[in-house]
Amino acid sequence: MSSSTPDPADPVFRLHVGGKMAVASTVPLTSREDLSLAYTPGVARVCEAIAADPALVDTYTWVSHTVAVVTDGSAVLGLGNIGPRAALPVMEGKAVLFKQFGGVDAVPVCLDTQDVDEIVATVRALAPSFGGINLEDISAPRCFEVERRLDEALDIPVFHDDQHGTAIVVLAALRNAATLLNRKLGDLRVAVSGAGAAGVAVTKMLIAGGVDPERVVVCDSRGIIGRHRELTGTKAELAEITNAEGRQGDITEALRDADVLVGVSGGQIPEAAVAGMAPGGIVFALANPTPEVHPEVAARHVAVVATGRSDYPNQINNVLAFPGVFRGALDAGATRITDSMKVAAADAIAGVVAESLTADAIVPSPLDPRVAPAVAEAVAEAARRDRVARR
Repeated sequence: MSSSTPDPADPVFRLHVGGKMAVASTVPLTSREDLSLAYTPGVARVCEAIAADPALVDTYTWVSHTVAVVTDGSAVLGLGNIGPRAALPVMEGKAVLFKQFGGVDAVPVCLDTQDVDEIVATVRALAPSFGGINLEDISAPRCFEVERRLDEALDIPVFHDDQHGTAIVVLAALRNAATLLNRKLGDLRVAVSGAGAAGVAVTKMLIAGGVDPERVVVCDSRGIIGRHRELTGTKAELAEITNAEGRQGDITEALRDADVLVGVSGGQIPEAAVAGMAPGGIVFALANPTPEVHPEVAARHVAVVATGRSDYPNQINNVLAFPGVFRGALDAGATRITDSMKVAAADAIAGVVAESLTADAIVPSPLDPRVAPAVAEAVAEAARRDRVARR
């Protein structure tokens, strides 16, 4: 029996019977009086109040603590374009992580379209029911346009977790790895393997956090990105601000004398390329389930290794970021999520373990209960500093 064939004895399939979430009432409904308050006729007074002052929706509905987890099923985990129905178990999982770690209620919304215009129009139409939009598992490059257009159109936070969640945790991990090795971010030479949604966001996040863009080299499937290539869109933007030395070639050339490798591509990187890095380096091989470089191989050549897997130290896991980011944004009534809010989230994650750093513990455990509250507080404060907060 293949691993994808339902097996009643398999604990994975047993756990998923009936789904992983349900709707629960927050008010009693045991008497006529309860019904008259929660529904008709009482609810009409609340509706009229909101109609007169739409801002009251935050106070008298679930909007202030609820987000939509939106996907088109085009880039689900490592499974690819499997469609909205097959994506639903992942979105349910994301929703329960929101609740468990951030106290945020989340609703899976799996769209049966992969047309950018239709996705944007549908999410805009659904937006009044939610306090934020978490975009999930939408393939590049469409994800960039979807997020940009929704961010411009809506007055609530829009956050593509595959981009920014990964990027926030990578910045947190690199901050702590650099501290552990007595290095400064601005002095590090960084190679990023992968120029999809995560690769672009990681590159921009590292630069926003203090990495010198001229010391960054990004590779896609065709090799190093730079002005020597004809590029469009986000890759053209990267070519303008990175690779100041004008390097050309493949990942081996990108890694020559590099201090840091961030792998977000899924492609395999030969050991010889890692061996060409500068001494005392850092490798984040984040492809899942198969890292770009096996962590035990990477450890032969560098000082700190992180992966996306839970069975090795230093797991770069988005759950360290998104529950607290949305909790903080909702608490502040933020209208959007700024770069400063993301950097603040990364600093908060790094700070949780800053006093106990080791080569095998540069980020907190995904189960550490200190993380989400610390991130939420930092994000809310940053939102107020950036003047995007309504509370």
